[in-house]
Amino acid sequence: MDEPLPSAVLAALRTIDTPTVCNALEIVAPDRRGFGYTTAPFFCADRTLEPMVGYARTGTVRAQTPPNLDPDAAARLRLGYYDHIGEGPGPTITVIQDLDEIVGYGAWWGEVNTNIHKGLGSLGVITDGSVRDLDDAAAGFQMLAGMVNPSHAWIRIEEYGIPVTVHGMRVEPGDLIHADQHGAVVVPLDAAPDIPDAAAELAAKEQVLITASQQPGFTSAQLYELLGIEPGH
Repeated sequence: MDEPLPSAVLAALRTIDTPTVCNALEIVAPDRRGFGYTTAPFFCADRTLEPMVGYARTGTVRAQTPPNLDPDAAARLRLGYYDHIGEGPGPTITVIQDLDEIVGYGAWWGEVNTNIHKGLGSLGVITDGSVRDLDDAAAGFQMLAGMVNPSHAWIRIEEYGIPVTVHGMRVEPGDLIHADQHGAVVVPLDAAPDIPDAAAELAAKEQVLITASQQPGFTSAQLYELLGIEPGH
């Protein structure tokens, strides 16, 4: 991946929610409008957590059928995956695509894996698969998942460090991800430093409209004036 961004840029992005980041991207990277963000329903494990901003670590899983690998090969694959999760730069966000015909058939994410991933530097997971152990998951580890499921079935890693598509969002390893209870978006690295200022500019403009609309007697004529549009046009 490219050189990591200064920590101050990541800190500034964490103060903004994901919808606002999407709005700001329409200004600083207009070619990104209409793609690069999640577009499917999902389950958010903790709506109170602040936005997470980190570099993608990716993988695919299956759970519906028993694995074909022998135990030693399966263990090496799994450990290689954990090496990938722990690679810098950080912080990281894990993005996992479920390949099963019945997506979410088995949960990769529970008490054990949330703690392992958090310990390896991951802020949370974005997956179209399932999660479980909600009350025992690692504290502060966000999960944006397709569903909740009680069993892990034959869950295992298939591949890692590859492009994946989750909730309609395509992600490459190392992509910068911004995510919160609303969903997630891939943020171009060259646009990221400009997003906080663009977001502040948008917020100021929106606040003028919001403040006016909350006043008694607000009319459409006032809205025309605030928008700089002549009535009838």
